[in-house]
Amino acid sequence: MRQAGAYSGILSGGGVSGRTGPHLLPLARIKKIMKKSSVDVKMISGEAPLVFSKACELFIEELTKRSWNTTIQGKRRTLHKEDVASAVATTDVFDFLIDLVHPNASGDVDLDEEHVLEKK
Repeated sequence: MRQAGAYSGILSGGGVSGRTGPHLLPLARIKKIMKKSSVDVKMISGEAPLVFSKACELFIEELTKRSWNTTIQGKRRTLHKEDVASAVATTDVFDFLIDLVHPNASGDVDLDEEHVLEKK
């Protein structure tokens, strides 16, 4: 369960980072992606990209942890794209990524380039 003050710490500038503020991802890029998501999105508050930045960090951390477990099970020390695909396939929460990362006929994992390009 989350701590009550964790969310307010994100917005107030709490956190550990070498940059100014708690974010590790470029806020301008996040805001640009948010605006591209829909023609209806016109205005975005200054705090919204901060929340998205933290959400992205948490998402990356969780997917990496699950991918790393696959790497360890394979008795390897380098995380590969197949490990990420396996984590996506075995975790219900990541089902929305199944079409993006999937094995091809030879068993290798291909990034669905068309899906990625059409989102840009």
